[in-house]
Amino acid sequence: MNLRYSEEQRLLADSARDFLAARSPVAAQRRLRDEGSALGFDPQLWHAAVDLGWSAIPFPENYGGLDFGCMGLGPVFESLGRNLAATPLLSSVVLGGSLLHLAGNPQQQDRWLNALISGEKRLALALDEQSRHNPLGTAIEARAEGDGFRLQGDKYWVVDGLGADAYVLAARTSGHAGDVQGISLFLVPADTPGVHCSALPLIDSRNCARLHLDGVQLGCDALLGNLGDGWTALDAALDRGRACLSAELLGVAEHVFQTTLDYLKTRVQFDTPIGAFQALQHRAAQLYVDLALARSAVMAGLAALDDASLSVAERGRLVSLAKWKAGDTAIKVSNEAVQMHGGIGVTDELDIGLYLKRVRVAQACLGDRDFHCERYSALDQACA
Repeated sequence: MNLRYSEEQRLLADSARDFLAARSPVAAQRRLRDEGSALGFDPQLWHAAVDLGWSAIPFPENYGGLDFGCMGLGPVFESLGRNLAATPLLSSVVLGGSLLHLAGNPQQQDRWLNALISGEKRLALALDEQSRHNPLGTAIEARAEGDGFRLQGDKYWVVDGLGADAYVLAARTSGHAGDVQGISLFLVPADTPGVHCSALPLIDSRNCARLHLDGVQLGCDALLGNLGDGWTALDAALDRGRACLSAELLGVAEHVFQTTLDYLKTRVQFDTPIGAFQALQHRAAQLYVDLALARSAVMAGLAALDDASLSVAERGRLVSLAKWKAGDTAIKVSNEAVQMHGGIGVTDELDIGLYLKRVRVAQACLGDRDFHCERYSALDQACA
């Protein structure tokens, strides 16, 4: 397993870094927050990113993609984290696009996948029904009615749900919450009667929504994949999203760490830079070690998803390790950054607080530290 970016992937990293530094500095995210932007991202920035080929990175060439895999997405998400840049790359391409690619029929793919890659359309995944991420806890029923299905209920924490053109929705067509079998996936256009989307504000000021389904009637053509067999594709798409979020959290943590080091070198107390104080040096050294371990875990998770020789359990185990370690490290780094900056670290004057808020949301998205510790343990036993 290669735990280093290839030359091609490093070029992609350089391109993403330069593009976001010029087009989406942290000030751009501040502006979106202050303006109360419902989308939570700049559509012009997203279309420029599409022109660079970001939306085509994970898909095979026969679909119009670049076939760079998850290792190709890694450096892009690291740059997004460093710049605190908001785009629908995770929601529309990594999650929605992956489910279309893995479970969609040719007609659905022809209609939606090319539109996603071109940036013409956006998808959002409507999955969670509780306060914590629990995909197997899906309980909303899709009841057979006539030639289709009828859905009633609510979905929460729909990333980039506002303004999406359609939703990939998980519902039960058999079994009970907690069962692997019985989960089905549906492609639901946003203008379907009975679909109501409302904002669900979070501390990072990104686009998050609640989806209310009021007697939504769907035809059989809305079903993605086979009835009751949606878990395999859903689990695979979620792992891609988790690996990408891990890379974003790593980018955030590395940027905040470097910012804090610069502050330790320039902030003077008692005629001495505070970075000369041994206690702060020890704390910074520990963070450096944690960041090195997090990078190793993230690279392993990204590489595992592109390695067809690994089992599903092995890939999932490495992805959960990456998500746990990246989230845990990002929380440690952001907490220490606030402490080392002192009182100014919690003011809106500095960017540290914006990064800390993003860390809190991103580490909980698609499973927090507790979720992935439990999942890792279960998958580790499966791999034994």
